[in-house]
Amino acid sequence: MAATGERSATFRDVLAVPEYRSLWLSGLISRAGDQLARVALAVHAYGLTGSATVTTLTYALTFVPSLIGGPLLGGLADRFPRRRLMIACDVARALLVGIMAVPQVPFPVLCVLLFTVQLIDAPEKTARIATTPDVLDARLYVTGVTLAQMTSQLTMLVGFGVGGLIVTAIGPHAALGLNALSFALAALVVATGVKERPASRTGRVVSLGEMATGVGLIIRDRRLRGLLAFALLATFSIAPEGLAVPYAGALGGGTVEAGILLCAIPAGSVVGMYLVNRLSAGLPALAPLAVVSCLPLVVSAYGPGTAVSAAAWFLTGVLSAYQVIANAEFVRAAPPERRGQTVGVAASALTAAQGVGVLLSGPLADLTGPPAAIATYGLAGTIVALPLAVTWRRRRTTVPQPQSR
Repeated sequence: MAATGERSATFRDVLAVPEYRSLWLSGLISRAGDQLARVALAVHAYGLTGSATVTTLTYALTFVPSLIGGPLLGGLADRFPRRRLMIACDVARALLVGIMAVPQVPFPVLCVLLFTVQLIDAPEKTARIATTPDVLDARLYVTGVTLAQMTSQLTMLVGFGVGGLIVTAIGPHAALGLNALSFALAALVVATGVKERPASRTGRVVSLGEMATGVGLIIRDRRLRGLLAFALLATFSIAPEGLAVPYAGALGGGTVEAGILLCAIPAGSVVGMYLVNRLSAGLPALAPLAVVSCLPLVVSAYGPGTAVSAAAWFLTGVLSAYQVIANAEFVRAAPPERRGQTVGVAASALTAAQGVGVLLSGPLADLTGPPAAIATYGLAGTIVALPLAVTWRRRRTTVPQPQSR
């Protein structure tokens, strides 16, 4: 919470910081390009093969590399100056996506290039995240993280619809060309707007040992371990995303209803993030929000119709804004010299947990039906969150908290 008499930070305050503005804008540009590329590649894959399986596998290639890149390459954000790393990654991605935009490139080569581009995303993202605490002071930091995550959610919400229109209008190869230009522009924004800082550690070895060090650091640090555990509750709130289509079918709806349901949680997240920032909700709100975040999903068991279901899922999105608090505190609590490595490991763990959550939701829905499966996830998320909240609250009342810098 903001100190008594101290005005809460606003989005205008953080955007008034030139360096943060450059970090935020470069991230917005590259994320928008990524969304356009995902649509373009899905359209291109289906046009070449006519196979839904190949199309979904191609789409999956835009996410899978983060499982490897986070823990293995996140440490580069500690070994190299972070500004230079962000620029190098964006330039490399611009060149690779530029090659992908050439119509004559064979589809298997396209897949290899896509995997590489997404692998490079991990060190660039961790470098940006690790730079943010150096750019914003304690009063502005959580607001800056909130704005970045809100922007990411809004880009996802808008990106698929707008991306589909763009790809339809200009074709997948031209859309990939725009994606290449977006990376080049993001590199230019960082180069002109972010200050050069030295690497936080010496040495330039990237190895499995480095990854193990990052994992061990989180395991040994109770604060980092607890914050990551709260973030991993997304394993349960992700279920509606994977089951929206069959759930809509179970309610007697179709594509339109599925689209409404798919938008409910991301839209709720945007509202929740805004409220978390507006109300200056800090660490005291973390555990209570986490406990109740999945509970509205239990309503799905009754198959109450699209409107009520969407409202319940929207509420889950609002309550899941505790993730902003957990993520911001995790980055702030990580040792500065290992910030890139720990953030990379945590991001990979979160991606893996969400993937497992989606994968298991399908078989469960086949066994029990989509409404019961989603409700089960909601109840399980609440049950798992309770002991985490109790442990977190007990530790916070017995351990002195670090002072804001």
